[in-house]
Amino acid sequence: MDFELTAEERALQETVKRFVDERIEPRMAEIDASNEIPESLLDEAAALGLFGISIPEQYGGMGLSRFARTLVHEMAGRTGFGFAGVLASHTGIGSDALVTLGNAAQKQRYLPRMATGELRAAFALTEPEAGSDAGSVRTTARRRGDHYLLNGTKHFISGGSRAGVITVVARTGADPRARDLSVFLVEPGFRGFRVGSLYEPMGSRGHPIAELVFEDCEVPVENRLGEEGKGWLAATRTLLEGRPLVAARCVGACARLIEISTDYAKTRKQFGQSIAEFQAIQFMLADMATRTEAARWLTYHAATLADQGRVTPEAVSMAKLFASEALAFVADAALQIQGGAGYMVDNPVNRFYRDARVTRIYEGTSEIQRMIIGKALLRD
Repeated sequence: MDFELTAEERALQETVKRFVDERIEPRMAEIDASNEIPESLLDEAAALGLFGISIPEQYGGMGLSRFARTLVHEMAGRTGFGFAGVLASHTGIGSDALVTLGNAAQKQRYLPRMATGELRAAFALTEPEAGSDAGSVRTTARRRGDHYLLNGTKHFISGGSRAGVITVVARTGADPRARDLSVFLVEPGFRGFRVGSLYEPMGSRGHPIAELVFEDCEVPVENRLGEEGKGWLAATRTLLEGRPLVAARCVGACARLIEISTDYAKTRKQFGQSIAEFQAIQFMLADMATRTEAARWLTYHAATLADQGRVTPEAVSMAKLFASEALAFVADAALQIQGGAGYMVDNPVNRFYRDARVTRIYEGTSEIQRMIIGKALLRD
């Protein structure tokens, strides 16, 4: 399988890289401290079309392939995962279900505004008792005439407090053990919806993470995505399609950490020479680079299979598992190379170290990825 980039793909990659390196990264200390991304930066991202990469061209988006979207997310991973998370919530799990399952009216209503960034999207599945076990969703949706009444609580929802449209997974059947889930497009202005607690994360600063509360929330029937009771497949497919993008962000972060580490090793002097001269440091850099390259190939492979319509859950899980754990290794090694300096909060390596931890948790923990891969092996 050939992963040689076309001239157009290289130009896309370079455009996003330049924006991230020159506009976002210089303000990450401010974003990290305030836990807020300036709207002006998000407006610049929107002007570049970054909020429309997953939206079909007919609705004003860029309509990028899975592979091209992976390249965008890889470059976004070069900076704080708060900014990358804003893009991910919107262009990944926040929009995939609508693009895939939405009818013409739903797409026309939401997608053009999503493509420009005017309307931001989020995906709400996780609950206090339902995370890795998506089948344990307790939020209910009961039809009453031309509306559904949603009741329940979602938590740890990335971008939930800022979203203009939220894809919500709720139970429409009476049996709590069954997978009779349905998917709804919820606007924050709907009666019975409110934002609950706002969480303070140790990483991914600048991207709000919220609790969402539904108390007889009135959702029009026309805002149901797909058939009633068929939401299990929609939820699992949305998570499946989002995982290569997580892997891509991990690859981008790894690459940036290697750049930081090599630059530091060349200039940091100990015992009369740069620490880059020490074999111990060279071995650490070699391991960092090798794991990063392996993660990149697994990620590109999963994205290419998706574009070809041949993707499998295990291919996606391998990419997400390996890339997130590669980032954990690379971030730890980068901090070790810098020593005490890397342990300081104002050091970029410290920020990457904190950001890295969540990648083994969200959109399917490492343990869940291993279960998927293991079951595929036993099934085959």
